[in-house]
Amino acid sequence: MKNTIIFTDLDGTLLDDNYSFLAALPALRLIKENQIPLVFCSSKTRSEIEYYRRQMNNYDPFVSENGGGIFIPKGYFNDVAINTLGKTDFLDDYVFLRLGTSYLRLRNALNELRTKGFSVKGFGDMTIEDVAQTMGLDVQQATMSKNRDFDEPFFFYGNTHDKEALFDEIHKMGLKKTEGKIYHLLGDNDKGKAVSILTGLYRKKYEEVFTVAIGDGLNDVPMFEQVESCFIVEKAGGGHDERIDLPNLIKAQGIGPHGFNSTIQHLFSPFINNSYAK
Repeated sequence: MKNTIIFTDLDGTLLDDNYSFLAALPALRLIKENQIPLVFCSSKTRSEIEYYRRQMNNYDPFVSENGGGIFIPKGYFNDVAINTLGKTDFLDDYVFLRLGTSYLRLRNALNELRTKGFSVKGFGDMTIEDVAQTMGLDVQQATMSKNRDFDEPFFFYGNTHDKEALFDEIHKMGLKKTEGKIYHLLGDNDKGKAVSILTGLYRKKYEEVFTVAIGDGLNDVPMFEQVESCFIVEKAGGGHDERIDLPNLIKAQGIGPHGFNSTIQHLFSPFINNSYAK
C-alpha cells in the first residue's frame, strides 16, 4: 500500500481547549508503532510546536504560523530533494523554508488599520500576562506564543459591517486574514502551500504516498484541499464547523483530540501496516 503521511492541526484538533492531547494518546501510539510521519501544521509558533513535539516525541517536519515557515530536521530528506526547494536556510537543527512575510510588516499593517478607525488589538500590543489570561495559557506558553515570525493573531472589536470593511482593507494591503481560535493577519502563505511542498518531498522519498489531513476550522481548509483524504473533528460543545464544505471531507466523531483519536483508530488501523525506512 501507499505510504501514509498525516498532516494535523494542533489547537482544537490534537489539543483540546485546555491544550491537552491525552485523549489522542492511543492514536499517537498507533502512529508511532507504524512509523507514520505526523506533520504538525498549526497557527502556533515554532517555539510552541517544538514544545509539543518534545511532549509527543515527534521528530517529523512541521509547519508554523499558518504556513509561514517549514522546518525540516537536518538529514530527514536527502540533499537532492531539498535542493529542489530553491532558497532555504539552515536554522539550528533544521532546514528552514520561509513562506510568510515579516512580522514587522504585519505589525505595521495592524497599526495602519487602527489609524483608519478599525478597533483591532494584536498579540504585539499585549503583555505576556494579557496573552496568558486571554488565551488560557500559562506564562511559559504565552511567552512562546508571543515569539512570532510571520503571523499576527488579533482581536477585532466592532460590528459585522465594520468587520467586512476590515477584511476588505486587509485585502487592499496585499495581506490575508484567517480564523482559528481568533483572527490571524498574514501574508501570501497558508497551510495548503506548505503541505503541497512537503508532500512533494515525501513523494521523492517514498514514491507513492497517501496524504491525510485532520483539522477543525477555516484555517485548515487550504490544508484539506491539498490532500487525498481530510477529516474535520467536532468543535468544543459538539458539532462540526458548517462553513466548511468540501467533497472529500469526512466528519470525524468526537471533539478535538477525541475526534483525532477516533479518526486514526477507526479509519486507519485496519490497513496501517506500512513501515518506513528512516
